[in-house]
Amino acid sequence: MVAEPWIWPAGLGLLGAIFGSFIATLAIRWPDGRSVSRGRSACDGCGRALGPHELGPLVSYVLQRGRCRSCGEGIAPSHFVVELLGLGVGVAAGIAAPGLDGVAGAVFGWLLLTLAALDLAAFWLPNLVTGALAVTGLLGAAAGLGPPLSDRLIGGAAGFAVLWLVAEGYRRARGRIGLGGGDPKLFGGIGLWLGWHALPGVLLIACLIGLAVVLVLRLRGKTLRGSDALPFGVLLAAAAFPAWVMQAVLA
Repeated sequence: MVAEPWIWPAGLGLLGAIFGSFIATLAIRWPDGRSVSRGRSACDGCGRALGPHELGPLVSYVLQRGRCRSCGEGIAPSHFVVELLGLGVGVAAGIAAPGLDGVAGAVFGWLLLTLAALDLAAFWLPNLVTGALAVTGLLGAAAGLGPPLSDRLIGGAAGFAVLWLVAEGYRRARGRIGLGGGDPKLFGGIGLWLGWHALPGVLLIACLIGLAVVLVLRLRGKTLRGSDALPFGVLLAAAAFPAWVMQAVLA
């Protein structure tokens, strides 16, 4: 029996909202060294354990109007945003490639979302997550999904090497770090998913997004301060998932 086409975006969208809730919590607690796997979920303001009706992705935030029912402390808007993005990733993947390809694409998107959330929150791209991105890219090739293994391996090596050379060149020329050590690993992981052909476009779009952000800030009278004020991992993630969607649609 063949599943109805709507099953894939609906199912992956629901999973995405649930994963988004976990990712949002992870981005808040992990950089501070707090566990996200032990004990019940609790309000970050008063510490009260949350009930099942307060844990539903998206809906609970709306019903509670973004505040804890007990102490009135505002719930971080990032919870709602990341849950919505997680849902969007699942729906987009299910529409672009119903079936196992869509599941793989959703995993790619959720890992990118995790890295973007952590980079935005703490300028941190942990090896555990970039490693998971790389491993799942290779597993996708082993399963016969997407680009062939040769294209992925070249993409992984080229992605890492390009940004590592940029970072090293900047450090030697300016005497300070201009690109974090996790960015080459992230770009390499993206290469292991998309293959080397997609990397120039991903890098170009990421840079254009960054330029657009800087332009908008300047128009508002704001300027970026510090070498790491604009987390490049967020820009790479924002460019990479749409690139996968395009690959899936055109395949």
